[in-house]
Order: sequence, then C-alpha cells, then structure tokens
Amino acid sequence: MLISADSLLRRRDLAEAIGAALAAAAAGHGYRKAAAAAGAPVSTTRWWLRRFRDIAESVRVWFSVLAHDLDPLLAPILATGTALGDGVEAIAVAARAASLRLAPVEPWAFASKASRGRLISNAGWPWASAG
Repeated sequence: MLISADSLLRRRDLAEAIGAALAAAAAGHGYRKAAAAAGAPVSTTRWWLRRFRDIAESVRVWFSVLAHDLDPLLAPILATGTALGDGVEAIAVAARAASLRLAPVEPWAFASKASRGRLISNAGWPWASAG
C-alpha cells in the first residue's frame, strides 16, 4: 500500500496536524492545547500523544541515526527533558538534515516518508523492537 507523504497509516488526519499536536505537547502544552493546535478532537489527540509516548524512544533512535546518516558531521542531538520532546526533536533535526542534503522538505511529511507512514501506527515499527 502506498502512503502519501502528507498522511500516516490508518490515520484520517494529515501528518501535519498530528505533528502540530506532537510539537505542542513537546513544548509543554497539555492535550487540550495540543488538540487545538492540531484542529482535532481532544480524544483523538490524546490517543496520538499516548501512542507517541509509547514509542518515543524508538522514534528518537531511528530519526537520530537517520539525521547522522544524512549529515555525518552533525553534533549530538540534545535531550529536551522528555521522551516525547526528544522524539519530536530528533524528527526535526533529521528533517533539517534531509532538507540541507537532498531538497527542502516539510518535517512531518519527512517523518511520514521516513517511517513508511507508521510514525504513530499501532501496526508497529518494522525496524524497531517497540510498537
């Protein structure tokens, strides 16, 4: 099955909306403000955040390795203080590395493509033990 770069597997909402909620939560906002940032229902957003927190370490590792593959001279990615924040930061750094090396790319479209659409899928990450 082909997944558009603006979508995630088994999700009706666009990757950009899900990413907005994740970024808001990483910035310290609660799930209600994250839902408002995404323009999504609170219950849906709460599920996204819960799922991302469950796999945040795998996301952080995957995107950190990808970022350093794209830019071998990249400095270590600094911790943010939360697993969710670390995962979101790793996605942002990897997307920036891809933009500089390959072509400009939106962070959440990049996250969708790099995760094969499975960023928060309950179908699991095929390349990581979590999920």
